Amino acid sequence: MIFRRLFERLAVSAAMSLALVAAPSFAEDPAVAPAVPAAAPAAPDRERIRMNQRVFDHVWNEVRREYYDPHLHGVDWNEARRTWRPVALAAPDDRTLYRSLREMLNLLDDDHAGAAPPAVARRQDRLRERRAAVGLSLRADRDNQDSYLVEQVREGSPAAEAGVGVGWRLIADGAAGWTPDQDVVEGRPLVLTMIDADGAVRPTVLNPRIMEPRPAFVADRSRPNVLVLRVEGFEQGLGRWMGEQLAGVTPDTDVVIDLRGNPGGRLMEADAVLSCFLPANMAWATRTSRNGRRVELKTAGGCGALTAPVPNDVAVLVDDQSRSAAELTPAALQEARRAVVVGAPTAGAVLISQETRLPDGGRLTLSRADFVTSGGVRLEKNGVKPDLAAPVAAADRRAGRDAALETAIAALAAPRAEQARAAAAAPL
Repeated sequence: MIFRRLFERLAVSAAMSLALVAAPSFAEDPAVAPAVPAAAPAAPDRERIRMNQRVFDHVWNEVRREYYDPHLHGVDWNEARRTWRPVALAAPDDRTLYRSLREMLNLLDDDHAGAAPPAVARRQDRLRERRAAVGLSLRADRDNQDSYLVEQVREGSPAAEAGVGVGWRLIADGAAGWTPDQDVVEGRPLVLTMIDADGAVRPTVLNPRIMEPRPAFVADRSRPNVLVLRVEGFEQGLGRWMGEQLAGVTPDTDVVIDLRGNPGGRLMEADAVLSCFLPANMAWATRTSRNGRRVELKTAGGCGALTAPVPNDVAVLVDDQSRSAAELTPAALQEARRAVVVGAPTAGAVLISQETRLPDGGRLTLSRADFVTSGGVRLEKNGVKPDLAAPVAAADRRAGRDAALETAIAALAAPRAEQARAAAAAPL
């Protein structure tokens, strides 16, 4: 396959990546405990305290009983309870309660361990339904819980009409205005404190209206001999949809799978995607449960009506927000030398997790199993290192230029161009 030549050209850069991975990473001083936030001055009523107690105890007990590591990464979970339970019970609202839960879960140093307040859980449940929206895609700032980066602004949405731009920031400190732990209701204006790309404060009012859902999967055939498959999440039906898109595609069509910003999802859909490109019954990972039982994961089919993997050359786009199944998939294709990975290192959040409902309608996400690739690589905290780096520049984002996609398309086209030049130069 022509595609193999691309990997040969990447061999030197891959060796450099291994050297960089071997270097020690810097972490926070374990002797410094996270600061405990002061309880809010407003006193919760009795009913609120009872619900806070039910939610906190549910989270604490489920971690103790179900977390994939029975030693909880060395965390004294009883001490965590003594520290954070009083803070949680005194919380006057969801924002304060769930902040205390997240701070406690952060002790596990596990990106999959998290708690979403009821309003966020409701929006997640209706993600693919018609609902009230303002057209913003926000990403939480890892270093500041009160700051959110605007990653996308939907065309024709209230946010676009108000002039909100990609790269702006939402400040949601609870002092005034809307915060993400609150519902979005049609006709109820959201008062937002925004900071634009130049650092200027931009008070903004958005009026939510009913909007059609964004599709979870999108196929782009606008470029000759290139099929771009944009996947928002590993949701039900992904494998079937991908099989439909690949059916009938000519072998000389390059395939680009865009997993940037993809939070992951169903493990069985990741297996279905891999089955589109890898042989049946091929081992691609091993998971280990809390009791130490190891299970080898093998491709089981599920790529629509396709009965065999397609031969097309493949690139996978990733970034620092590609998580979980959106890391397992490019890792397996990369190890099998079946795809070139382009973009930025992924999040390194690949433990196999499960969600449960909390008593107030919120949601707890918790890791239930460890994971290593078929090559024995543990991606947790390490992520997938791209074969070709394509950092995102703020200017490119604002201009709508997609440098990573351009890099992927060029990488797939290069081996064929080399072959064509070699054929032209060959003596007759």
